[in-house]
Amino acid sequence: MVSILKIDHIGIRVKEKKRATDFYEKFGFKLIVDTGFEKGHPIMMEHASGVVLNLLGPSTQQEDQNVLMDIDQKHAGYTHMALKIESLADLETFLNDNDIEITGRFSFKDMNSVFVRDPDRNVIEFDEYPGDDPASRLIAANDEIDSYNHHP
Repeated sequence: MVSILKIDHIGIRVKEKKRATDFYEKFGFKLIVDTGFEKGHPIMMEHASGVVLNLLGPSTQQEDQNVLMDIDQKHAGYTHMALKIESLADLETFLNDNDIEITGRFSFKDMNSVFVRDPDRNVIEFDEYPGDDPASRLIAANDEIDSYNHHP
């Protein structure tokens, strides 16, 4: 077994530096350093919770399509990040106040989630559940998941 201590950072490919950093700053991420975005090196941003993003770029593709989520064919690869939040109601007010569209919803057992897209269509999941772990992690073979509108 490898002794993993935590997730160190989440890398996200983005097209435009300012558009991406402005978006993530709305959620409380602060710029740590730009190590050379135009040369393909990351912009590092950190949230007070300790979550670190590496915004990589610039994207060389012109279309605004996240192929991992937006096409019927299912390619292997990372599809989204999920962040635990205190209050879904507070998040929805924040999203509305900042003109950020909710693109999906998911509810199962004690977990409720909403999904948004960043300007490059990368999916961000926000989860609200009591305690440290959601009951949804305890899925039994006969459990049926309803209200499943995960990443349209």
